[in-house]
Amino acid sequence: MVEWQVTRVAETGSTNADLAAAAREGAEEGLVVVADHQTAGRGRLGRVWQAPPRTGLAMSVLLRPSSVPAHRWPWLPLLVGVVVVEALDAYLGAKAALKWPNDVLLGGAKLAGILVERVETDGGPVAVAGIGLNVSAAPAHATSLVAAGYPHVSRDGVLDALLSGFGERYEAWRRVGGDPAASLASAYRQASDTLGLDVRAELPGHAPIEGRAIDVDEAGRLVVRTRSGDVAVGAGDVVHVRPVRH
Repeated sequence: MVEWQVTRVAETGSTNADLAAAAREGAEEGLVVVADHQTAGRGRLGRVWQAPPRTGLAMSVLLRPSSVPAHRWPWLPLLVGVVVVEALDAYLGAKAALKWPNDVLLGGAKLAGILVERVETDGGPVAVAGIGLNVSAAPAHATSLVAAGYPHVSRDGVLDALLSGFGERYEAWRRVGGDPAASLASAYRQASDTLGLDVRAELPGHAPIEGRAIDVDEAGRLVVRTRSGDVAVGAGDVVHVRPVRH
């Protein structure tokens, strides 16, 4: 089991950037950085993620899944999503859901975002997994745990629940060489808010893909059933995936 070493900082630009720098300097797997305030938090495709100080959980975790083939690393953001959903259920009884590829929803609104980055180091590639979760406040069109009806929640309580579940999920995934079929894929499908919906996937430089989201494949890609056949899109390929309203 991974042993977590938690470092807390009052303010930083990005916990992911901090851990990437630490990884290049030889930091061990299990290092966790938690910030009261991020001034340059990032989401997927360089999008900005910001929250007022001490209103959310901004954290990153350093992982070294060297036994997992590179083609299965795209499952890491999905694994982290499952960890968040399971932790919120265990800690609060909150029934969150996952919007592919990296958003956690509660009551249909965004509660958390996930950013997993691959970092090259002298000791081999590592993964830095960042989570930004709204605890007591949220931007417009998003939600927080307090707003969703959990007024007595604490950031430390969420952190403890996340790290407890994270270790078990990550070790199980790594033990089978990252094969999602062992248990991760079924857990993700059960938590998914995207599968079964008609969606529009927007890709840079290409026509949008529209159809029914029917599955997530072995590489963690969303499989969309279109009129001309099934199309798999990866998280790095899409700008947005949105439900289609009829």
